[in-house]
Amino acid sequence: MELDENLYDFIKTDTEREALNAIKEHGSCEAADKACGKARSWASQKHMQVKRRAARRGYAPNHFADGVAPGYMMGKVTIQRGPNGVERVWERQSPETQASLDAFEETIRSMCESIKGQSPKIKPPKVSDKDLLTVIPMGDPHFGMLSWKPETGEDFNTAKAEEVTFAAVDALTDLAPASGTGLLLNLGDYFHADDSTNRTRNSGAQLDVDGRFQRVAEIGFRAMIRCVERMLEKNEKVIVRNNKGNHDPHQSLMLNIAVNAWFHNEPRVYVDPSPSPFWYYRFGNTLIGSTHGDGAKLPDLPLIMANDAPNDWAKAEHRVWHVGHFHHNQKLAQKDLVGCEVETHRTLAASDAWHHHSGYRSKKDMKAIVYHHSMGEVNRIRWGIERFE
Repeated sequence: MELDENLYDFIKTDTEREALNAIKEHGSCEAADKACGKARSWASQKHMQVKRRAARRGYAPNHFADGVAPGYMMGKVTIQRGPNGVERVWERQSPETQASLDAFEETIRSMCESIKGQSPKIKPPKVSDKDLLTVIPMGDPHFGMLSWKPETGEDFNTAKAEEVTFAAVDALTDLAPASGTGLLLNLGDYFHADDSTNRTRNSGAQLDVDGRFQRVAEIGFRAMIRCVERMLEKNEKVIVRNNKGNHDPHQSLMLNIAVNAWFHNEPRVYVDPSPSPFWYYRFGNTLIGSTHGDGAKLPDLPLIMANDAPNDWAKAEHRVWHVGHFHHNQKLAQKDLVGCEVETHRTLAASDAWHHHSGYRSKKDMKAIVYHHSMGEVNRIRWGIERFE
C-alpha cells in the first residue's frame, strides 16, 4: 500500500510514528507487524487512529477528496472490529464518470419533453409592491423519508411530505404581501434518497424510505409545481432555486430540469440553472446567499460571499445566507461575522430512526421573509407544523 505522507502531520505519539514508518518501509500493515515484532493488526490500528484524527480535523487527500476517488461514488462500507476497536475498513467505490452523469441528465431532459410548457396560465395579482421580495426558504423537505410513530414518536411518509409542504407554502403565500418578486428557495435535501439504492451518496448510510423511487420523484415534482403555481398567484414573478443536498445531488438536478420544463412557456417563472453549491441573488440593497450547509463551515460563509460576489457585496448594505442541512434554527449575527448574517432553517419533516435515536428534537416550521428594495428585511411570517396537526 502507498502511505499518505500528509498523515505525519497528525501523529501524536512515537508509537504512531513507528507504525507509519514501518508501513512506509515495508509496504503493508501486515509486513510492518512482522518487521516490528508486533501483534497482528498493530500497524493497521495505529494507521487508522491517525487517519480518523486527520478526518476529524478536516483533512482529505487531494486525490481522494471526501474519501472518494475521482470518477467514483461511495458504495458499501464494511468495518471489522476486534477487541481493541476498529481493525480494518473496506470501502467499495464504483465508477461514476462524467459521461454517466451526462447520460443521466440527457435521460431526464428527454423525459421532460412530454411535460414541456404544460403549466396553466395563472393571472398575476392585480396589485403588488415591486419594492418587495418574498422569500420562502424550504428547509430539507426529505420527500420519500419514512418515519414510524412507535419508533420515532411521529408518522411521516411521502404523502405527508407533500401535504405539509404545500400547506405551509399555501398559508405563507396567503399571509405575505403581494410582491414584485417571490423566491422559492429549496435549501437542499428535497428528496431523502438520490436513487433506488436508498443510501446516501458519500457515506453509504442506509436510509428509511417510503415507496418506490419513481413514485417519490413524481410526488416530489408535483408538490414543487403546486408551490410555484401558488406563489404565481401572489407575486409578479417567481424565482426558483433548487440547492443540491447531500441526500439528493442528482435528484435535485432532475427536479430543476423538470420544473423548468413545466414552466417553459411561463415568462413569469425563472428556474435558476446553476449547478454551483453556492448561489447569490441581489435584490436592491440586500444580497442573499444560499447553500445546503454540508460543505463550508457557517462562519466561513461571509468571506466566501465576499470572494464569490465582490461587486454585489459592495453594492449591498444588508447581506444574509439562508442554509439548510442542520434542521434547526440558528442565526450568526452581523457583529460576529463582519457585515453578514448566516441563518439556518428548520424542516417540516419528522425525524427518521437515526436522528431520533441520536437525540435530535428540533421544532418544525417554515417561514416567509419579506425584503424591501432599500431597507432590507421588513417582515417575517412563521408557519409551524402545529397548524397542520
